[in-house]
Amino acid sequence: MNRQQLEQVVRAIEPESKLLRAWQLTGGLSAHMTAFEILLPDGRTKKLVLRQPGSVTLQRNPNAADEEFRLLQLLQSAGIAVPTPYHLDPSSYLVMEYVEGEPDYAPADAVQLAAQSATQLARIHQIDGSTLSFLPRQTTFAEQYATPSARDESQLERRIRKILRDAGSQPSLNRPVLLHGDFWPGNLLWKDGELAAVVDWEDAHIGDPLADFAISRLDIRLIYGIEAMQAFTERYQSLSAIDYTHLPYWDLCAALRAAPNLALWASGFPQLGRSDLTEQALRDGLTWFVEQALERV
Repeated sequence: MNRQQLEQVVRAIEPESKLLRAWQLTGGLSAHMTAFEILLPDGRTKKLVLRQPGSVTLQRNPNAADEEFRLLQLLQSAGIAVPTPYHLDPSSYLVMEYVEGEPDYAPADAVQLAAQSATQLARIHQIDGSTLSFLPRQTTFAEQYATPSARDESQLERRIRKILRDAGSQPSLNRPVLLHGDFWPGNLLWKDGELAAVVDWEDAHIGDPLADFAISRLDIRLIYGIEAMQAFTERYQSLSAIDYTHLPYWDLCAALRAAPNLALWASGFPQLGRSDLTEQALRDGLTWFVEQALERV
């Protein structure tokens, strides 16, 4: 979006305001994000973010901007830490608050950050899925994971896939709730050691809370380590009175979701200050995660 177009957006939000500056935000794969600062009529300034769903996202869901805007409104009213939504063009973009904060991939106290993360995820999962009819429902293993993602899938992937196929469809023992869909450290913004916002809600859907929980457990294990994952798990379980019978199954689904992406993920971590998170280190962490799940199947 060029400056002239952005000035039109500013007029739609605050007619008497002036665009001061704009800059691109990096890190998002499924959307284009432009931060901008405006001068309000009373002399104050405000920072905002214009989020445009990418072409792949729009092909999958032409209503992505509208759904994310509506969801942010609901989440804010429920007290969840999310950016305030300000303006919507249903077919193209949404404008929301610019949150002062950033992901923390190497915290001084990973256990404390993991526990805070778990508290927020537990609050998200308290939102009843029946109130969000505009969001998609969770897909089954057969729909999402049964087919190999690549011809050269690893031995570990083949092993997980066989176990899940043999297990068959696992009926949910929990009521359907709101799922973030990608609740990992890269989508959590921190400021002064406190969680400032949960961002990137384009994968939100309705389903079993264990699916979200398992994805988060794995990502925290890979990035923050075993102790942090255990703290995350214990805090979440202390706050969420749900049935955990099928957690090993969802752990394996999370592992199969991650397995084809390890090389890509590893290539991005050096620029995030984590050159230690090599493909082999991620693969070792994933193998550990799979083994702990198999011990409980």
